Amino acid sequence: MFSKEESAQLRKEFWTSFGKSFPRKWILYNTQIKDFSFKFVADQKVALVCLDIESFDKNKNQLLFEQILELKNILIEDYLPDVIFDEIYLLDNGKIIHRIYVKFKGEFNIHNKNTWQNVFVFFKEAMHQFELFYEDYEDFIKQAVYN
Repeated sequence: MFSKEESAQLRKEFWTSFGKSFPRKWILYNTQIKDFSFKFVADQKVALVCLDIESFDKNKNQLLFEQILELKNILIEDYLPDVIFDEIYLLDNGKIIHRIYVKFKGEFNIHNKNTWQNVFVFFKEAMHQFELFYEDYEDFIKQAVYN
C-alpha cells in the first residue's frame, strides 16, 4: 500500500516518463471544439485513450456524439478496431459525459513501474490512430456544431 504522497509521486513519475519516452505534441484539447478533447487516463486499474465530449450544453454533446456515431464503422475498420462507444459514462467526480475510448488489455497498475512501458506504447499507438481519424474527419465532425 502506498501513502497519498507516494502515490502522487508515482503518478507524476509515470506521466513524466511517458512524456520523455514519446516526446511529441498531441492534439488533446486543441480540437478547436470546446469541451471535445482527447485524453490519456491511467490509474491503479486501467489505462485508456479517450475522446471525451463533456459540454454543459447537452444538445451540443448529443450532436457531437451522433456525428461520431455516423463515423463509427470507419473508426472501427480503419483506425481503432477495439474502440468502445459509451453514451453515458460516469466520471469519478459524478459528471456524466459521452466517451469514446480504447482500453489497454494487458496488466497495468500505475503503482507498478514494470507495467508502464507497455502502456506507453499503447498510449502512443492508440492516440496516434485517434488523431489520424480526427484529422481525416475534422470538418465533418465540426459540422455538428458549426453549421
